[in-house]
Amino acid sequence: MFSLKNKAAVITGGGSGIGKAIAKLFAKQGAIVHIVELNANAAQEAIAEIQAEGGEAFAHSADVTRQQQVADTFAKIGRIDILVNNAGIAHVGNVEKTAESDFDRVYNVNVKGAYNCFYAAIPAMKAQGGGVVLSMASIASWVGITDRFAYSMSKGAIHAMSMSIARDYLQHNIRSNSISPARVHTPFVDGFIGKNYPGQEAQMFEKLSASQPIGRMAKPEEVAALALYLCSDEASFITGCDYPIDGGFIKLNN
Repeated sequence: MFSLKNKAAVITGGGSGIGKAIAKLFAKQGAIVHIVELNANAAQEAIAEIQAEGGEAFAHSADVTRQQQVADTFAKIGRIDILVNNAGIAHVGNVEKTAESDFDRVYNVNVKGAYNCFYAAIPAMKAQGGGVVLSMASIASWVGITDRFAYSMSKGAIHAMSMSIARDYLQHNIRSNSISPARVHTPFVDGFIGKNYPGQEAQMFEKLSASQPIGRMAKPEEVAALALYLCSDEASFITGCDYPIDGGFIKLNN
């Protein structure tokens, strides 16, 4: 079950965190993985780990905010059976603490970046007779998260775009879904805590972990497992859905 043998999977932001976990799992399940990353060193490290485990993977340096770069990269890759829109950045602040430059930066990476990937991949998927698109949204697209104005905006857009793709390309055998994680323990989280709460890392980690009703953060590998299912043939009847993976945050954190 859940084989991706010989399927070409493009994963943006696949050099670290959730994207890296997805890339490694997809390769383990037989996919030919293409990591599209702005951080070339991170991409190469991920590729080396995948190859060491017997997987097939390639790194592509590209800025998802640049449409021509994305188009050229996807054309070079060729066939794309699976696209995972994972590249994204965060921002902390309510609307009063979100400068125009902050808003534009989050929009360009999280929203325009995903649009550029959709724009490049969908025509190719149509021409080849189908494909699967999975985009990383967030619980912030479901509920209000304190001090996450710009980030919530971007993830709401991801959710909406994902549903639109599902509707528009249903007859072209292209499935589109999204995943909405709560807090996931990634290097980004550790860096955020270290930068904003020096000397209080352990206490803040526990506080952030406890904000999930289940009592801990998710592991990137847990999100990757859900991604694998949604991109596999076993999920061939699923499109136009968003899947919270949140330790009970949305329904139980009241």
